[in-house]
Order: sequence, then structure tokens, then C-alpha cells
Amino acid sequence: MYKFFFRLVFKRMDPEKAHYTAFRWICLVARIPVLRTFVAAALAPRYKELRTEALGLRMHGPFGLAAGFDKNAVGIDGMAMLGFDHVEIGTVTGEAQPGNPKQRLFRLVADRALINRMGFNNEGSAAVAARLAARNPVFRTTVGVNIGKTKVVPEAEAAADYVKSTERLAAHADYLVVNVSSPNTPGLRNLQATESLRPLLTAVREAADRTVTDRRVPLLVKIAPDLADEDVDAVADLAVELGLDGIIATNTTIAREGLGLKSGPELVGETGGLSGAPLKERSLEVLSRLYARVGTRITLVGVGGVESAEDAWQRILAGATLVQGYSAFIYEGPFYARAVHKGLAARLAASPYATLAEAVGAETRKKAAL
Repeated sequence: MYKFFFRLVFKRMDPEKAHYTAFRWICLVARIPVLRTFVAAALAPRYKELRTEALGLRMHGPFGLAAGFDKNAVGIDGMAMLGFDHVEIGTVTGEAQPGNPKQRLFRLVADRALINRMGFNNEGSAAVAARLAARNPVFRTTVGVNIGKTKVVPEAEAAADYVKSTERLAAHADYLVVNVSSPNTPGLRNLQATESLRPLLTAVREAADRTVTDRRVPLLVKIAPDLADEDVDAVADLAVELGLDGIIATNTTIAREGLGLKSGPELVGETGGLSGAPLKERSLEVLSRLYARVGTRITLVGVGGVESAEDAWQRILAGATLVQGYSAFIYEGPFYARAVHKGLAARLAASPYATLAEAVGAETRKKAAL
């Protein structure tokens, strides 16, 4: 039904307008007590065998919603109602900003992909912090907060901008993510270089510890799939050196060549980050490389081209403790998380692994032993 509705309605709408229309419906349903209970029962069944411990947190399962869908923390309960085990909000910047001029979101339907150049449009860390502080959760879910650089802030002053957001948001975050990998903020990806990343992550870690004294707020960094292999290794080594809690692999790609894109050149040629199915192979490669480098010393989160339970299972076997989706949600609709959970439970039952934790990294370890 959803796919029919997508073709009939959403496909004919501007992608950004369709996004906000669907999001408003989800948020509305989540506010109606009896209705949200029935929806959650249908779309968010729990599987005991999928219970996951990661980042010092207990979750219903490993599958969450990636940053970008709920930029301002307005729909956390709605996304939990749909079955996502964790919801990563943002990207949130130090100051409010409108993002790039429209049109800035494009569907590549033939490729089951998206191109976006949103530009971190959000209400700013002060407004988002106030909303999180006032939140009265309906559903128990893990909330990650993804922070980025305000566009007008010079690269040399980026650390102070991230610290500002950290000081405002850390108390409300189950975990924090430093986003240095979006292609849509000028100069942002330069911060992935270890000489820039080390002082930035150190400053954010110190700010989180200074702001929240009764617990440790897990800190992760999100990297691009476009990093050269040696740079992936360098980030992995730095994460271990700094005692980082995790790495999210990966963000969107600026690559177009070699992805076998079927959409017309007028769409493929749009600037911005490409997400969805074409990213699947490279994201998995980066994830496997990271696990081979860091093992179980830090938590890895696999994202990029996760369309199905099989994709999520491959991420787990490659080394991901947690898995995220976003673009496929646009194409799969409200039963997306349910299908992933059901398929993961079936794959675990048919595997030689007693627990999901036992399966994490199994394929990468097997390859390393050959």
C-alpha cells in the first residue's frame, strides 16, 4: 500500500515538502494516546534476542534512525512508535540557520537514492536543547544528538562552535556525535584530517565532561565514505588514542562515478551528498576496515545503503554493533523498521551465533584469519 501511495502522491510532490508532510502525520499520530499504542504494537514489536548493549546503553535492538530526518528533535516519539531502537537527531549547529537555497533535496527513484544539499538547516542548539529539556517521553528510546559547524563560523573557530553546542546539548543526549563529514558545509570535511580532528574531539570531550558530571556521555565521530583507506585508518587510530566511544560509518558521498547510477544526468549531476542504495558497497568496505583496525575497543555504527534486514545483517557481521537507516525509509515507508527487525531475528536464529553480540564482526574476523 505504501509503495502505491508513494507512486501516486509523494513521487509527484517536491521531495522536501513530501518529507515534512509525512513527518507531520507521524508526529500527529504519536500525540494521540490510543492510536499511537495500536501503531506501535503493529510496527514496533520487540524481539528479546535482538536486545543490544552499546555505548553503555541498553536498547530494544540495534536498528536506529540516522541523523537528518529529525533535525530539531520534534518527532522522537513518532520515530520510536515506528520501531526505531534509537533516534539520532540533528545535525544541530551552534546557531540557527536556514540551510541552502531550495530546491536542495532530490529523489533518484531508479537508484533508490537521494541527493541532498540541505546545509544543516536547523533551529540551533539553544532551541533544540530547550525542546529536549521539556520533552516528556511517551516511548522509551535512545536519543543521539548529532552536532555540526555553523556555516558562517570560520574553520579556525570550529572547535568553539562545537563546544557551544556540546555545553547546551550534552545533558539531554544519550550519546553525542561530532559530524565532520557532511559535504554541504564549506570546509567541514577538512576537519576529518587528524591534525584538525584531534583538538576538536578533545575540546568536545572536555566540554561534555565539564557539563555533565553525573555520567559519561558517549562521544562518536561520523566520517565520510570518500576518505582514502589510509585516512580511515588514521581516524580509527585517533579514535582509539583519544578514548572515543564510537565511529559512525558513513555519511553521504560526493562520488558519482562507478556507482552504476540509472537516474537521468539532470538528477545525477546535482551537487550534494548522495545517500541510499548506491552507497551500500563503499560504506560496508569502510566499516569492515574500521573493525579490522579497532576490533571491539570502540563501538561501530553502520549506515549507508541499509535497505533491508540482509543489509543490516551484513553490517553486523562486518563489525557494526548498531545499524542505522534513513534513505530507504523514504522508499519503504512505515513498515521499514518492522521488516528489518523481523528479518534480523530470523537471520540470527538461522546462524551459528547464540547472540547478536557474538555475530558482530564475525565475517571480518573470518576474513582476517584466512
